[in-house]
Amino acid sequence: MNQRRPLACVIGDMDLVRPLALAGIRCAVVAPPGAASRYSRFTQVVLPWADPWERAEELVEILVRFGAAQPEPPVLFYQQDRELLLVSRHRERLGQAFRFVVPDPTLVEELVDKARFQALAQRAGLPVPPARVLYPNRGLTAEELDLRFPIVLKPLVRRTAQWEPVGGLGKAIRVDTAAALVKLLPRLTAAGMPLIAQELVPGPETRIESYHVYVDGQGVPVGEFAGQKIRTYPAEYGHSTALRITNSGDVIALGRVLAERLGLRGVAKFDFKRDPRGELHLLEINARFTLWHHPGALAGVNVPALVYRDLVGLPRQSAALRSGVRWCKLWDDWTAARAAGVSLRRWLPWALGCEAKRTIAWDDPLPFVCGALWELRHRVGSARLPAAAAAPSATMSA
Repeated sequence: MNQRRPLACVIGDMDLVRPLALAGIRCAVVAPPGAASRYSRFTQVVLPWADPWERAEELVEILVRFGAAQPEPPVLFYQQDRELLLVSRHRERLGQAFRFVVPDPTLVEELVDKARFQALAQRAGLPVPPARVLYPNRGLTAEELDLRFPIVLKPLVRRTAQWEPVGGLGKAIRVDTAAALVKLLPRLTAAGMPLIAQELVPGPETRIESYHVYVDGQGVPVGEFAGQKIRTYPAEYGHSTALRITNSGDVIALGRVLAERLGLRGVAKFDFKRDPRGELHLLEINARFTLWHHPGALAGVNVPALVYRDLVGLPRQSAALRSGVRWCKLWDDWTAARAAGVSLRRWLPWALGCEAKRTIAWDDPLPFVCGALWELRHRVGSARLPAAAAAPSATMSA
């Protein structure tokens, strides 16, 4: 690693640290206590953690103080919507101490808020399924909703503890009929959160394909690849546990068109779902770095490294895309595979053969080991506390 080049400051996990490490880029990490990325041998500095939703100003102050103290402005990377909004809403102040790419502030807000995204989709002609904003506490009939069932319901901006009694671990819930929606309304009203109701694109989660791109300041796609989900947990509307990099021509072509139509600058992931006829429907756009950049880097398109090199004035390095590279989150993917009827004998060699694994790498073992030990110690410590004393700790951990 070149010790004289600027640090990469990562608000994220090992799936963002890893592609930077593969490019020989040193990292400063902003992550909660116990996060695996804090223990990586590629992490040179660990910064204090403050939740971007609850303590945004504090986190900005931590970042600016750190960035201003460096001999060269670090390059800032962000992985979740909460960090994307933090960087976008505080771009002027953060820009005094960091280098980063981020889309236009209005576009960022329109992509994160699902109601605004639906309005954007109508204006820009994006191929999204019909959807409506749902405020359960105001009362609603299926006729007023004016959507064809089945539908899916998702939180309007972000999932909170209020969502879990309704949606559990999933990102969305399926509602098959108007009668089922009426039956569900009391629970939705009790949750007290606005939702987006969207017509269902039929098919399993394996029909979800994505376009990943970095567009430079001149509007040129510098690095791009496609991907497809293999498994999620829960099986419907769950979080990715296994995926693969692809070179799907129609996904890449449509992604390019939509990125240009939106005037996108920076990085983004376009999520599509392919219906039984083969048509692609746009579900959402995430204008941030994602876990996909880990397998993408191993497949030859290292988006975080491309961004870094552009921002520090280094020549770009390119390589041909190698489709088929797989990523999995071992401990959750076994649960997902078992639920799908896959035997351990069949799953284990497949999982161990994945080129990218969450947190696990032979040349960097401490993130997995130390992260697991911290989690075990935290759980044991919480279990020993009286119930009244344990509750606040659990709340802060969540």
